Amino acid sequence: MSEQSLTTEDVPLANGMPMLGLGTWQNDEPEDCARAVETALNMGYRHIDTAQIYGNEEFVGEGIENATVPREDIFLATKVWIDNLSYDEVLATTEESLEKLGVESVDLLYVHWPAREYDPEETFRAFNELYDEGKIDRIGISNFEPEQIETAVKSADVPIFANQVELHPLLQQEDLRAACEEHDIEVVAYSPLARGTVFEVPELEAIAEKHGVSEAQVSLAWLREKGVTAIPKATGEDHIRDNWQSLRVELDAEDIDRIDNIERTDRRVDPDFAPW
Repeated sequence: MSEQSLTTEDVPLANGMPMLGLGTWQNDEPEDCARAVETALNMGYRHIDTAQIYGNEEFVGEGIENATVPREDIFLATKVWIDNLSYDEVLATTEESLEKLGVESVDLLYVHWPAREYDPEETFRAFNELYDEGKIDRIGISNFEPEQIETAVKSADVPIFANQVELHPLLQQEDLRAACEEHDIEVVAYSPLARGTVFEVPELEAIAEKHGVSEAQVSLAWLREKGVTAIPKATGEDHIRDNWQSLRVELDAEDIDRIDNIERTDRRVDPDFAPW
């Protein structure tokens, strides 16, 4: 498959969600963020991920508006911050998010962390209401460990669609992936390139050299093989394109086994309020 032949149709779907998307964490410069979203969409990406705390929903909305892609073809996700997880605040701030994004609804709304104002019963009561009103198409959770997943599943009237967590070859999250699979919850990987650390892993370097690709592409291809959706953050067109070209990479069993057996662990996101 050549780069020129890559199209939106080459992106596998996980229950309707494109398994390669654009992350926008720490992309809060208005022009850079809007341009990255527009560039990605025009290249073929159809999954855009943001969050209230990123401070860029308005810029993401501008990028969507500027792209030559109809809104209905875009899988758009955002997240409710931990200060806004009371019943009233979920409803109020989600309305603000929709307004900033310039859309009537989002395809997926996440609970960003099970922390601070998070109360399973009250938080999901608001999420259920937003779903019933057609303002969100799917309910998601983020940074939930197996114990929190169990509680969320019991608290939400609507099936939990996805759990977004840090996941990459240096943080493989086997137990968490198994817990999600048990409940038919999709796994979405943020920081799938370990915030650049994948470029310094000998096993990934060797596999990248073998295939004539980048270490980033190897990491994204490995995630795809595991059935995990990846949303790497990229701002410049070169990085957006490099991640896109990961769709061309086909790892063999030896490659996958070598990555599976990496013993080094490196968690890049670890705030005080994390549940682990």
